[in-house]
Amino acid sequence: MSDSLQEAGEAVSKPSATNSDVVIEANALTKAFSEEVIALQGASFKINEGDFISLVGPSGCGKSTLLRLVAGLIEKTSGSVKVRENEVTEPRTDIGMMFQKPVLLEWRTAVENVLLPSELTGKITDEDRSRAIQALHLVGLKDFEFHFPRQLSGGMQQRVALARLLQTGADILLLDEPFGALDEFTRERLNIELMNIVDGTATTSLFVTHNIAEAIFLADEVMVMTPRPGKLARIVEVPFERPRSLELQLTPEFNKIESEVRNILGSYV
Repeated sequence: MSDSLQEAGEAVSKPSATNSDVVIEANALTKAFSEEVIALQGASFKINEGDFISLVGPSGCGKSTLLRLVAGLIEKTSGSVKVRENEVTEPRTDIGMMFQKPVLLEWRTAVENVLLPSELTGKITDEDRSRAIQALHLVGLKDFEFHFPRQLSGGMQQRVALARLLQTGADILLLDEPFGALDEFTRERLNIELMNIVDGTATTSLFVTHNIAEAIFLADEVMVMTPRPGKLARIVEVPFERPRSLELQLTPEFNKIESEVRNILGSYV
């Protein structure tokens, strides 16, 4: 890793943070699928409790790989990744993950899909059912609890997937381009709902997207990755207070940060 990249990686940790604040910590994290394919190289960063971090970069730069390493879904090649000071070696119950596709079971209703995490951990209780209904209402699916996936639009199916993520009870959310396949209008509405949900809970979020405006709008900080082998190029702070409205994206201050991120990405093309 170059000196500039190392400095950027070290800058991820906020000066006021203490060890107890740090939820996710990576040190020289590297993943190679073969000698020719190094997906992620030397990534070092810290994410504090309650942070919303967006991760942007060109296709194939290791964004999804980084999420899967944090989730314990794949093994690292070298370096370390810790969650709450414990090395990640397998999936954890305090980590939930959401993907670009909703991955719903077609033969189950919306509420039955949301109940899957509860079902996998044991017998479903009345409290579990109540939480699942509440989660669906929270993502705007009141009156659709007993609809099957084929009866729901793509955006509504992603809402079900988001409700299922909330049903896990995880307080670390890893979101891998969850709204990437949706139209712009639906995407904006879900961004607002996601932001409101996260702001109202004590969750720590790591959000992968190709959309720079989306990354900035949602995040406290934007981690910018280089092309493969993916390295952490820079951390861009997003200083806007919450709650945020879509009109924020029309301001000169927002456009300035958007240009900064684009310039960082452009310098590696």
